[in-house]
Amino acid sequence: QETDELMVIMRQLKEAGTSIVFITHKLREVREVADRITVIRLGKVVGEASPTATNAELASLMVGRAVELMVDKGPAHPGPVALSVENLSVIDARNQIVVNNVSFDVHEGEVLAIAGVQGNGQTELTEAIMGLQAKVTGEILLQGKSLRVSVRKTLDAGVGFVPEDRTEDGLVAEFTIAENLMLDRSHQEPFVRWGTLQLNTLNTFAEEKVKEFDVRSQGIGTLAGRLSGGNQQKVVLARELSRELKLFVAAQPTRGLDVGSIEFVHTRIIAARDAGVPVIVVSTELDEVVALADRIAVMYRGTIIGIVPGDTPRDVLGLMMAGENPSTVES
Repeated sequence: QETDELMVIMRQLKEAGTSIVFITHKLREVREVADRITVIRLGKVVGEASPTATNAELASLMVGRAVELMVDKGPAHPGPVALSVENLSVIDARNQIVVNNVSFDVHEGEVLAIAGVQGNGQTELTEAIMGLQAKVTGEILLQGKSLRVSVRKTLDAGVGFVPEDRTEDGLVAEFTIAENLMLDRSHQEPFVRWGTLQLNTLNTFAEEKVKEFDVRSQGIGTLAGRLSGGNQQKVVLARELSRELKLFVAAQPTRGLDVGSIEFVHTRIIAARDAGVPVIVVSTELDEVVALADRIAVMYRGTIIGIVPGDTPRDVLGLMMAGENPSTVES
């Protein structure tokens, strides 16, 4: 709803004579407000298009190849409950309740998407699961064992985590790509043996992951802080998806990525699901939520207002994100 309001304001400004340069990755927004579209790829103008161009045509210009805009996924085959969150509450540094008595389960082999307008407790919820919140009550059980432990023990338990702020929480800017790719396992084999860094092992691993995840750089010795935002995100994803996982938590996994990178990330998330990994995706983008989710939990003011099927219509989800009860919306 807020995006639609912005579109209305932009049209009013244009009609009043204001010139607008609008820069975005989001195809719907471009087509909705633009009079002319210029496409930039790798720092160069690669073409111009009309707002009547299809999403597929624009995506192809942006990426340089045909892009699959819909996530290619079959039906989920959920296994047993892997993660169980029971009566979880989080109090922030201002002593405000930001997550209020939340309960949900995630099964092996399914994607549970957590939707909601930014600032409704999603960040604190994921941080509580990872052990990053100090004032937490309730239970977080992974395969029957408590995750109310340190961040280090949570990671060692097989939890992969993509934080929503990659520059603050996902990378060390002064470290190289290779060094960032081993952060989760910098204290154990195969990268460290008898207290000694195994450089050959690390370099081989890093070269493979840079190629696999299409990280655009001058090489594995490039400092992470010198990468573009999209390539930084690819490094984070490569690190987290390159170890054996019992749970994968991804907060805003495609923020700042182009459509080609989004296609790749979505494919990897579904591949993790299909391999039996329970997946939590937190996103404020309804298109992403609907594309990935097998079930959707909608958060509003720190509570889960409802958990609905992945094929729930967008307008229903939008109303739930504004605080409407799902039973009221559907009726």
